[in-house]
Amino acid sequence: MTQTQTLSHSANSKALVVEGGAMRGIFAAGVLDAFLEHSYQPFWRTYGVSAGSTNLIGYLAGDQGRSRKIITSYACQPDFIDWKRFARGGHLCDVSWLWHQSFTDVPLNLDNYLSGTTELWVTTTSVRTGQAHYFRIDERNMHDVLTASCAIPIAYRDYPAVDGEPMTDGGVADAIPVLRAYEDGARDISVVLSRPPGYRKKPPRFPFVPKRIFREFPALAEATVRRAERYNATLEFILNPPEDCHIKVIAPPTNFPVGRLTQNPDHLELGYRQGYEAGLAYLGTT
Repeated sequence: MTQTQTLSHSANSKALVVEGGAMRGIFAAGVLDAFLEHSYQPFWRTYGVSAGSTNLIGYLAGDQGRSRKIITSYACQPDFIDWKRFARGGHLCDVSWLWHQSFTDVPLNLDNYLSGTTELWVTTTSVRTGQAHYFRIDERNMHDVLTASCAIPIAYRDYPAVDGEPMTDGGVADAIPVLRAYEDGARDISVVLSRPPGYRKKPPRFPFVPKRIFREFPALAEATVRRAERYNATLEFILNPPEDCHIKVIAPPTNFPVGRLTQNPDHLELGYRQGYEAGLAYLGTT
């Protein structure tokens, strides 16, 4: 069952929301490394989706450079992205391998997060209902929830279970959970996007395709069809928040060279530097 809890200091609470986007997460990795370098961590609560969630656990653990290493090294291995495996019926993006292998090999100071006061909430999408579920991350649920949040439909052919409920990529139901942060009581919200300003998601040209692909899960099919509508409505909320809410946006520049499956090392390094510089620029205005 999705957990709920309202921030106790709603009038003054700061929240950080980080969008996913697979390899586009390299931008957020740079932003959060800039924050760590300057010991900037004023947030009551953080919200992550997909790659945004894995970026945030590294940030809250205080592990500068961890996400950068995972994206530029582990996520560039064929164990993660493999088109031949996909053609044979396997995963295109093996998110379970990526999470568990990097957790084993790249130190994560989990005690820093668990002993801290800042909560990490991660979004998944229920395969059965098509609705967003939000989980506060702890030592018990961490592996299941973060794997599920990153499980790109079709590219990852399984539906990881969380508390017995089959789940998929949180971005399907709520790609940028800024409204959730507001509903929880946050009134000073910072949002790290993975697309340049002005981007709007286009609806599927052929809505019957996801309905056919996900015919065993009609609610997931409907959520997939309506994904662009919800995404663009969220962007409008960010641009025009309620009067009692202040939202600051950190977004990649228009020449951001990284796509969902980019593995070019030069492009990834540039994307990281752009995120790092954007993080520094943000700190100069706070």
